[in-house]
Amino acid sequence: MAVSRRLAPLTRDSLDELPSPCRSCTRWELDAVARGRVEADGCGAEAKAEWLSATLLDWGSCGLVVRVDSEIAGYALYAPAAYLPGLAAYPTTPISPDAVALAALRVEPAWAGRGLARTLVQGMAADLVRRGVRAVEAVATTRGDSECLVPADFLLALGFTTVRPHPRTPRLRLDLRSTSPWREDVVEAALERLLGRRRPVPLHREDPALFRAPTNPGHS
Repeated sequence: MAVSRRLAPLTRDSLDELPSPCRSCTRWELDAVARGRVEADGCGAEAKAEWLSATLLDWGSCGLVVRVDSEIAGYALYAPAAYLPGLAAYPTTPISPDAVALAALRVEPAWAGRGLARTLVQGMAADLVRRGVRAVEAVATTRGDSECLVPADFLLALGFTTVRPHPRTPRLRLDLRSTSPWREDVVEAALERLLGRRRPVPLHREDPALFRAPTNPGHS
């Protein structure tokens, strides 16, 4: 039986549908001191929801979910580094000033190997290209035992390049404005093929407030 795939912005409602480790993890959203307090109080989910609301209001859309039928099968989280103080814990930061950081990318094990992670990256690229963002960078992992970092091999296969090497946590970059397969027209065509439907209505038309241009030019 055929299943349907659909991308949608990450919202407070869809955040509540994420699996527990992701719904309450604040590795990226808080610095180490604040995260320690939140974890001690057991209020990670509330802190993450507050971060999401504030970021949506201040910067705009900062994540996507992919649904298979009605179930969330994966999600991506991205924002300028100023909104992700947890990045400072890694030796290969800071993120370049012209880039947005891909902080989290996760597909549920039951849906692994079906191209959903690639779909999320393509959806993110389409969103950011429309908003005039030059590049995406990620602190990746060279090991397979991290649930918080994106595997470097996966990102390299998508066209990311290493901008700061490290034996465990290299920083990788994807240029969105080069003559690459991440141009908006190519990304949209790829999304059509992956989603198996006609050209989708651009994500920002679903809720213009979530996809407006950044209010602070220094963040893009």
